[in-house]
Amino acid sequence: MRVIVSAGGTGGHIYPALAIINKIKAKEPNSEFLYIGTHNRMEKDIVPKYGINYKALTIVGIERKNIFRNIRTLRYFLKSIKDAKKIIKDFNPDIVIGVGGYVTGPVIYAAKKLGYKTLIHEQNSSLGLSNRFLIKYADAIAVSFESTVNYVDDLKKVTFTGNPSSEEALKKTKMNKADLGLSNNKKLVLIVMGSLGSSLINDKMKLMLQLFNNKEYEVLFVTGNNYYNSFKDLKLASNIKIVPYVDDLSRLMKATDVMISRAGATTMSEIIALTVPTILIPSPHVTDNHQLKNALDLQEKDAALLLEEKDLNGDILVRMVDELLGNTEKYNRIKKNLSRLVIRDSATRIYKLAYNLVSGRKDDEEHNKWD
Repeated sequence: MRVIVSAGGTGGHIYPALAIINKIKAKEPNSEFLYIGTHNRMEKDIVPKYGINYKALTIVGIERKNIFRNIRTLRYFLKSIKDAKKIIKDFNPDIVIGVGGYVTGPVIYAAKKLGYKTLIHEQNSSLGLSNRFLIKYADAIAVSFESTVNYVDDLKKVTFTGNPSSEEALKKTKMNKADLGLSNNKKLVLIVMGSLGSSLINDKMKLMLQLFNNKEYEVLFVTGNNYYNSFKDLKLASNIKIVPYVDDLSRLMKATDVMISRAGATTMSEIIALTVPTILIPSPHVTDNHQLKNALDLQEKDAALLLEEKDLNGDILVRMVDELLGNTEKYNRIKKNLSRLVIRDSATRIYKLAYNLVSGRKDDEEHNKWD
């Protein structure tokens, strides 16, 4: 299979895209890939490291605060369509797959106009701006949350696949907590606000962490590389450990009893896959407030607790952790509800969608529950 994959901007788009590529490689080792990303975002550095052919489009996202800059955005978008058409024609793929980020807009649009098969994947519970635009240009739409179906009129296009990052997380080996200076005999509370950390929450944590002093459980707070130095001199009890970064976080999540986290798409998929009871603190500073929608989706299924950033004050966090760890019935109920949401073959489902589009076959399994 010859496949073009496009995704960009954040790891939440890039790593699911790489998971899809890995699955297609596993199923069809002779496949050839071309990744189309942006000229200036993180995918330009990450993707080539995996030996994947990379082409960049010069494109920028929509400016919500300065609408006059969108004249430039439109100009770049129109040029990117032209450039994408040339790249697609030269590669001549069997299918073009978009996995989110504004770079997918011109790529999927160009592919559809040229008559190529197109598939898009949405990681969040609500469709992102690019995918909203691309709905009518996609032959198939894969979604991570069942609730996303509410955003699509043509239900025959939609397949509930889950997030392919979850399948990757399930393969990982459990981390030995002792490697991080933690005890293997105590429960672990992991606090992490994304790979870069959060300035506002980190400021609050300088006061809140001491409230966890001398608890029977251990707390590991991951600050993000840019904030670690401001925590080094804090005087805390031995049950609290602070680190700047944890490589391969999903391995540690397998050894975690309670997690406190943002509600980004990849993190959510791993929380579900690994059934980690979590207190979600969604970032309010994201497009269309999609992290809150992600968190609400789990909260409504009684599969996570929600704490909005504006309410993160006083000892509320330690009280929520204590109550969750101390209430065995509630804790087990959340784990059970998470287990009901686990999709163990997300990347495989997406591969099957792609294969069926290319071969012209109809899916022989009942993955699309809305048909």
